[in-house]
Amino acid sequence: MSFILPDAELDRFLGEDAPYGDLTSRAAGLASQPGRMRFTARGAMVVCCAEEAARLIERSGGRLESVVPSGTVCAAGAQILEASGPAAALLVSWKVAQTLVENASGIASAAAAILAAARAVRPGIVVACTRKTLPGTRAIAVKAVLAGGATPHRLGLSDSVLLFAEHRAFFPDDPFAGPIARLKAACPEQRVVVEVTSLVDALAAAAVGADVIQLEKFSPEQVAEVVRQIGGRCVIAAAGGVTADNAAAYAEAGADVLVTSSPYWAKPRDVAVILGPA
Repeated sequence: MSFILPDAELDRFLGEDAPYGDLTSRAAGLASQPGRMRFTARGAMVVCCAEEAARLIERSGGRLESVVPSGTVCAAGAQILEASGPAAALLVSWKVAQTLVENASGIASAAAAILAAARAVRPGIVVACTRKTLPGTRAIAVKAVLAGGATPHRLGLSDSVLLFAEHRAFFPDDPFAGPIARLKAACPEQRVVVEVTSLVDALAAAAVGADVIQLEKFSPEQVAEVVRQIGGRCVIAAAGGVTADNAAAYAEAGADVLVTSSPYWAKPRDVAVILGPA
Protein backbone atom coordinates (compact mmCIF):
# COMPACT_ATOMS: atom_id res chain seq x y z
CA MET A 1 0.00 0.00 0.00
CA SER A 2 1.28 3.46 -0.88
CA PHE A 3 1.83 6.01 1.85
CA ILE A 4 -0.85 8.57 2.73
CA LEU A 5 -0.12 12.27 3.06
CA PRO A 6 -0.56 13.35 6.70
CA ASP A 7 -3.72 15.12 7.80
CA ALA A 8 -1.69 18.18 8.78
CA GLU A 9 -0.68 18.59 5.14
CA LEU A 10 -4.25 18.13 3.93
CA ASP A 11 -5.46 20.67 6.48
CA ARG A 12 -2.89 23.10 5.09
CA PHE A 13 -4.38 22.65 1.62
CA LEU A 14 -7.88 23.35 2.93
CA GLY A 15 -6.69 26.30 4.99
CA GLU A 16 -5.05 27.86 1.97
CA ASP A 17 -8.26 27.71 -0.06
CA ALA A 18 -10.83 28.44 2.65
CA PRO A 19 -9.10 29.97 5.67
CA TYR A 20 -12.42 31.14 7.14
CA GLY A 21 -14.80 28.74 5.45
CA ASP A 22 -16.75 29.06 2.20
CA LEU A 23 -18.51 32.42 2.10
CA THR A 24 -20.73 31.49 -0.85
CA SER A 25 -22.04 28.27 0.70
CA ARG A 26 -22.54 29.90 4.08
CA ALA A 27 -24.37 32.90 2.66
CA ALA A 28 -26.54 30.64 0.48
CA GLY A 29 -27.61 28.61 3.52
CA LEU A 30 -26.18 25.29 2.31
CA ALA A 31 -24.67 24.14 5.60
CA SER A 32 -27.27 21.44 6.24
CA GLN A 33 -28.49 20.67 2.73
CA PRO A 34 -27.76 16.98 1.89
CA GLY A 35 -25.54 16.48 -1.14
CA ARG A 36 -23.60 13.92 -3.13
CA MET A 37 -20.36 14.26 -5.09
CA ARG A 38 -18.76 11.91 -7.61
CA PHE A 39 -15.34 12.07 -9.30
CA THR A 40 -14.88 10.27 -12.65
CA ALA A 41 -12.03 10.06 -15.14
CA ARG A 42 -12.63 11.98 -18.34
CA GLY A 43 -9.87 10.01 -20.04
CA ALA A 44 -7.62 7.04 -19.38
CA MET A 45 -5.27 7.66 -16.44
CA VAL A 46 -3.28 6.17 -13.63
CA VAL A 47 -5.05 7.56 -10.58
CA CYS A 48 -3.10 9.08 -7.72
CA CYS A 49 -4.04 10.82 -4.47
CA ALA A 50 -7.66 9.68 -4.54
CA GLU A 51 -7.20 8.62 -0.91
CA GLU A 52 -6.08 12.13 -0.02
CA ALA A 53 -9.03 13.60 -1.91
CA ALA A 54 -11.34 11.36 0.12
CA ARG A 55 -9.65 12.45 3.33
CA LEU A 56 -10.01 16.12 2.38
CA ILE A 57 -13.74 15.55 1.97
CA GLU A 58 -13.99 13.71 5.29
CA ARG A 59 -12.05 16.38 7.16
CA SER A 60 -14.46 18.94 5.78
CA GLY A 61 -17.46 17.03 7.15
CA GLY A 62 -18.37 14.78 4.22
CA ARG A 63 -18.75 10.99 4.20
CA LEU A 64 -16.80 8.75 1.87
CA GLU A 65 -18.85 6.17 -0.04
CA SER A 66 -16.13 4.66 -2.25
CA VAL A 67 -12.62 5.38 -3.56
CA VAL A 68 -10.09 3.63 -5.80
CA PRO A 69 -6.50 3.34 -4.55
CA SER A 70 -3.56 5.17 -6.05
CA GLY A 71 -2.02 3.22 -8.91
CA THR A 72 -5.39 2.14 -10.29
CA VAL A 73 -5.56 2.32 -14.08
CA CYS A 74 -8.91 3.92 -14.96
CA ALA A 75 -10.59 4.08 -18.34
CA ALA A 76 -12.56 7.10 -19.46
CA GLY A 77 -15.77 7.34 -17.47
CA ALA A 78 -14.56 5.19 -14.57
CA GLN A 79 -15.55 6.32 -11.11
CA ILE A 80 -12.70 7.45 -8.85
CA LEU A 81 -14.58 8.35 -5.70
CA GLU A 82 -18.04 9.09 -4.35
CA ALA A 83 -18.99 10.99 -1.22
CA SER A 84 -22.07 12.35 0.48
CA GLY A 85 -22.88 14.74 3.30
CA PRO A 86 -23.76 18.38 3.91
CA ALA A 87 -23.56 20.38 0.72
CA ALA A 88 -21.27 22.95 2.32
CA ALA A 89 -18.78 20.23 3.30
CA LEU A 90 -18.67 18.88 -0.24
CA LEU A 91 -18.39 22.31 -1.79
CA VAL A 92 -15.53 23.47 0.42
CA SER A 93 -13.43 20.38 -0.35
CA TRP A 94 -14.44 19.93 -3.99
CA LYS A 95 -11.88 22.00 -5.89
CA VAL A 96 -8.88 21.23 -3.67
CA ALA A 97 -9.60 17.50 -3.90
CA GLN A 98 -10.20 17.60 -7.66
CA THR A 99 -7.05 19.60 -8.40
CA LEU A 100 -4.93 17.32 -6.24
CA VAL A 101 -6.12 14.19 -8.04
CA GLU A 102 -5.75 15.79 -11.48
CA ASN A 103 -2.16 16.92 -10.93
CA ALA A 104 -0.98 13.79 -9.12
CA SER A 105 -2.62 11.56 -11.72
CA GLY A 106 -0.86 13.51 -14.48
CA ILE A 107 2.51 12.71 -12.91
CA ALA A 108 1.58 9.07 -12.28
CA SER A 109 0.30 8.58 -15.82
CA ALA A 110 3.41 10.14 -17.35
CA ALA A 111 5.72 7.98 -15.24
CA ALA A 112 3.74 4.89 -16.22
CA ALA A 113 4.02 5.79 -19.92
CA ILE A 114 7.83 6.10 -19.74
CA LEU A 115 8.08 2.80 -17.87
CA ALA A 116 5.82 1.00 -20.35
CA ALA A 117 7.81 2.28 -23.33
CA ALA A 118 11.13 1.25 -21.79
CA ARG A 119 10.00 -2.15 -20.57
CA ALA A 120 8.54 -3.03 -23.95
CA VAL A 121 12.19 -3.23 -25.04
CA ARG A 122 13.94 -4.18 -21.78
CA PRO A 123 11.62 -5.69 -19.17
CA GLY A 124 13.93 -5.26 -16.18
CA ILE A 125 14.77 -1.59 -16.69
CA VAL A 126 14.04 0.91 -13.91
CA VAL A 127 12.62 4.41 -14.32
CA ALA A 128 13.75 6.72 -11.53
CA CYS A 129 12.38 10.24 -11.07
CA THR A 130 14.61 12.99 -9.73
CA ARG A 131 14.20 15.36 -6.81
CA LYS A 132 13.55 18.24 -9.24
CA THR A 133 10.03 18.79 -7.97
CA LEU A 134 8.25 22.08 -7.39
CA PRO A 135 9.28 23.07 -3.83
CA GLY A 136 6.64 22.12 -1.29
CA THR A 137 5.14 19.35 -3.45
CA ARG A 138 7.67 16.53 -3.05
CA ALA A 139 5.43 14.20 -1.05
CA ILE A 140 2.74 14.40 -3.73
CA ALA A 141 5.31 13.93 -6.50
CA VAL A 142 6.91 10.90 -4.83
CA LYS A 143 3.52 9.29 -4.25
CA ALA A 144 2.61 9.88 -7.90
CA VAL A 145 5.89 8.44 -9.17
CA LEU A 146 5.33 5.29 -7.11
CA ALA A 147 1.72 5.05 -8.30
CA GLY A 148 3.01 5.08 -11.88
CA GLY A 149 5.38 2.19 -11.21
CA ALA A 150 8.57 4.25 -11.19
CA THR A 151 10.85 4.86 -8.22
CA PRO A 152 12.39 7.99 -6.68
CA HIS A 153 15.93 8.64 -7.89
CA ARG A 154 16.70 10.62 -4.76
CA LEU A 155 14.31 11.76 -2.06
CA GLY A 156 16.70 14.59 -1.22
CA LEU A 157 20.32 15.44 -0.55
CA SER A 158 20.34 13.58 2.75
CA ASP A 159 19.57 10.05 1.56
CA SER A 160 22.04 9.28 -1.23
CA VAL A 161 25.50 10.01 -2.63
CA LEU A 162 25.72 11.66 -6.07
CA LEU A 163 29.00 13.23 -7.15
CA PHE A 164 28.46 16.06 -9.65
CA ALA A 165 31.02 17.99 -11.66
CA GLU A 166 30.27 20.86 -9.28
CA HIS A 167 31.64 18.71 -6.44
CA ARG A 168 34.63 17.55 -8.46
CA ALA A 169 35.59 21.15 -9.20
CA PHE A 170 36.92 21.30 -5.65
CA PHE A 171 39.33 18.42 -6.43
CA PRO A 172 41.10 19.83 -9.51
CA ASP A 173 44.17 17.58 -9.21
CA ASP A 174 42.24 14.35 -8.66
CA PRO A 175 38.60 14.78 -9.71
CA PHE A 176 37.54 11.12 -9.60
CA ALA A 177 39.75 8.82 -7.53
CA GLY A 178 40.09 11.18 -4.58
CA PRO A 179 36.47 12.12 -3.96
CA ILE A 180 35.17 8.63 -4.80
CA ALA A 181 37.57 7.08 -2.28
CA ARG A 182 36.50 9.59 0.35
CA LEU A 183 32.82 8.93 -0.26
CA LYS A 184 33.25 5.17 -0.09
CA ALA A 185 35.18 5.46 3.18
CA ALA A 186 32.69 7.86 4.77
CA CYS A 187 29.52 6.15 3.48
CA PRO A 188 30.31 2.43 3.21
CA GLU A 189 26.64 1.46 3.01
CA GLN A 190 25.89 3.84 0.15
CA ARG A 191 26.48 3.30 -3.55
CA VAL A 192 28.47 6.12 -5.09
CA VAL A 193 26.75 7.64 -8.12
CA VAL A 194 28.86 9.85 -10.40
CA GLU A 195 27.31 12.10 -13.03
CA VAL A 196 29.38 12.66 -16.17
CA THR A 197 28.95 14.47 -19.46
CA SER A 198 31.53 12.67 -21.62
CA LEU A 199 32.70 9.19 -22.47
CA VAL A 200 36.18 10.02 -21.15
CA ASP A 201 34.78 10.95 -17.74
CA ALA A 202 32.51 7.89 -17.70
CA LEU A 203 35.52 5.62 -18.22
CA ALA A 204 37.56 7.51 -15.62
CA ALA A 205 34.83 7.19 -12.98
CA ALA A 206 34.30 3.50 -13.68
CA ALA A 207 38.04 2.84 -13.46
CA VAL A 208 38.26 4.12 -9.89
CA GLY A 209 35.23 2.37 -8.43
CA ALA A 210 32.07 4.36 -9.13
CA ASP A 211 29.06 2.13 -8.48
CA VAL A 212 26.71 3.98 -10.82
CA ILE A 213 27.62 6.14 -13.81
CA GLN A 214 24.93 8.71 -14.56
CA LEU A 215 25.18 9.87 -18.17
CA GLU A 216 23.87 13.42 -18.42
CA LYS A 217 22.27 14.29 -21.75
CA PHE A 218 23.92 11.46 -23.68
CA SER A 219 22.21 10.34 -26.88
CA PRO A 220 21.09 6.70 -27.06
CA GLU A 221 24.05 6.04 -29.37
CA GLN A 222 26.46 7.52 -26.84
CA VAL A 223 24.87 5.46 -24.06
CA ALA A 224 25.39 2.33 -26.15
CA GLU A 225 29.09 3.15 -26.53
CA VAL A 226 29.51 3.61 -22.77
CA VAL A 227 27.77 0.29 -22.18
CA ARG A 228 30.04 -1.38 -24.74
CA GLN A 229 33.23 -0.07 -23.15
CA ILE A 230 32.33 -0.38 -19.47
CA GLY A 231 30.51 -3.69 -19.74
CA GLY A 232 28.96 -4.85 -16.46
CA ARG A 233 31.42 -3.10 -14.17
CA CYS A 234 28.84 -0.64 -12.88
CA VAL A 235 25.23 0.40 -13.30
CA ILE A 236 24.57 2.74 -16.23
CA ALA A 237 21.91 5.41 -15.77
CA ALA A 238 20.76 7.61 -18.66
CA ALA A 239 19.64 11.04 -17.47
CA GLY A 240 18.53 14.30 -19.00
CA GLY A 241 15.77 14.58 -21.56
CA VAL A 242 14.30 11.10 -21.05
CA THR A 243 10.63 10.95 -22.06
CA ALA A 244 8.09 8.39 -23.21
CA ASP A 245 9.09 9.21 -26.80
CA ASN A 246 12.74 8.15 -26.42
CA ALA A 247 12.62 5.75 -23.46
CA ALA A 248 12.63 2.70 -25.74
CA ALA A 249 15.76 3.93 -27.54
CA TYR A 250 17.62 4.40 -24.25
CA ALA A 251 16.48 0.98 -23.07
CA GLU A 252 17.67 -0.60 -26.31
CA ALA A 253 21.02 1.17 -25.87
CA GLY A 254 21.55 -0.86 -22.70
CA ALA A 255 20.89 1.63 -19.91
CA ASP A 256 20.00 -0.05 -16.62
CA VAL A 257 18.14 2.98 -15.25
CA LEU A 258 16.36 5.90 -16.90
CA VAL A 259 16.54 9.03 -14.76
CA THR A 260 13.94 11.67 -15.55
CA SER A 261 12.14 14.75 -14.27
CA SER A 262 9.67 14.96 -17.13
CA PRO A 263 6.64 13.44 -15.31
CA TYR A 264 6.58 16.43 -12.93
CA TRP A 265 5.70 18.74 -15.81
CA ALA A 266 3.07 16.47 -17.34
CA LYS A 267 -0.35 17.86 -18.17
CA PRO A 268 -2.83 17.16 -15.36
CA ARG A 269 -5.39 14.47 -16.10
CA ASP A 270 -8.99 15.69 -16.36
CA VAL A 271 -11.35 14.62 -13.58
CA ALA A 272 -15.07 15.31 -13.95
CA VAL A 273 -16.99 16.22 -10.80
CA ILE A 274 -20.74 15.82 -10.43
CA LEU A 275 -22.00 17.61 -7.33
CA GLY A 276 -25.64 18.11 -6.43
CA PRO A 277 -28.45 17.38 -3.99
CA ALA A 278 -28.71 13.87 -2.59
